[in-house]
Amino acid sequence: MPTEVIMPKVDMDMASGKLAVWHVAEGETVKKGAALFDIETDKAAMEVEAPATGRLHHILAAPGETVDVGRPVAFIYAEGEAVGQSPAAAPVTAVEEKPAAVAVPPVVAAQVIGPDSADLRATPVARRLAREGGLELASITGTGPRGRIQRADVEAAVARAKPGPVVELARPVVEVPKPVAVVAPAAPITWEAQPGDLNVTTRKGSGVPLVLIHGFAADSYGWRPLEEALPKDQALIRIDLPSHGRSPLRRVDGFADLAKQLVQVFDRVAEGPVHLLGHSLGGGLALALADIRPRQVKTLSLIAPAGLGPEIDGAALNGIARAGSVDSLAPWLKRLTARPDGISHDFAKAAMLARLDPALREAQQELAAVLFPDGVQAFDLTAALSRIAMPTLMIWGRDDHILPWRQALAAPGEVALHLLRSVGHVPHIEDPETVAALIGRHIRG
Repeated sequence: MPTEVIMPKVDMDMASGKLAVWHVAEGETVKKGAALFDIETDKAAMEVEAPATGRLHHILAAPGETVDVGRPVAFIYAEGEAVGQSPAAAPVTAVEEKPAAVAVPPVVAAQVIGPDSADLRATPVARRLAREGGLELASITGTGPRGRIQRADVEAAVARAKPGPVVELARPVVEVPKPVAVVAPAAPITWEAQPGDLNVTTRKGSGVPLVLIHGFAADSYGWRPLEEALPKDQALIRIDLPSHGRSPLRRVDGFADLAKQLVQVFDRVAEGPVHLLGHSLGGGLALALADIRPRQVKTLSLIAPAGLGPEIDGAALNGIARAGSVDSLAPWLKRLTARPDGISHDFAKAAMLARLDPALREAQQELAAVLFPDGVQAFDLTAALSRIAMPTLMIWGRDDHILPWRQALAAPGEVALHLLRSVGHVPHIEDPETVAALIGRHIRG
């Protein structure tokens, strides 16, 4: 009997997943445990391994289709086993992300009453644009995962909307029967997405390279204090996130989309197993990468990672992203360290030099609204942390004002946890020698 390949349940609240890509084609041989296909959920992407060795046949779901958990997506036949007809008893109820081309009479469509806007699936940016454009979410068809309304859906709806005819009144209006709702026009978007790959820089060295992923509103240059404390022969690979450092400005629909963009560059630069290190938002992305590509990550090191609780100092993040001068940036940067004097005026000046472009600041403000709407973390990586099998180190400052260190308690017992006294949200800058020593022992071990 062939082995059934099903859509796995990787999160407690997962009901379905979108099949993103097949790594094995129809009729090809696959080994048990090898990458078979990728799926995308509301939270992140994930690589699914083959449950058996053999040849892949009867692929029932194409890339881009959404499949219910537990439904079969293909079958694996053992070597020499006769391949029969495609099993008809186990159909896949896949849902296309784009609306099916079915003609619906206008009268019937007008009688359909949509759900409340609060119950609809939509990204924060889509909700904001719909609100600013005076559109009801129920009138917009979503093309995202599980019908989620995305930015492009709202922008297309706004473009289709046309102003009504202007009626000139023959005489003044004396009384108005009911108030007229006036909707302010949508704020103009003054930055444009840029083409190109994410910026990657390297430091040559020996042994397994260490991949560095920085946090929100930072860049690869922020790793300099830690790099100077690490062994000089440690090979490094630094990645600038979208709309950060020297990477192009990009729009992001959510954490899963951001992780997907990072996976693309990670697959390109990680030629073999690597050590992985991330800070804050970069820590959450490093955790997602380790969950998606476990065979490519030898060890995982996390510094105050995002995604382990809802609390976050959203005011500080928005203040840093919005600041257009040294005087407005410095007070928010002081929130990053345990003591206000941890950030000097020269440090603030250097940080502002990298943030002079208004388009970059606007792009980061939009990213903050997507990832941290209403000042909370809109993504939860605790399930991913529980699945991690590689050696994992977590470092957190006890005086972290941005992310409470108690979120570290979400880690399972196998994770090595280090809480540093008199240290805030940037331990690799406040105490680089201690952090370098901890990471050095971790990756050597």
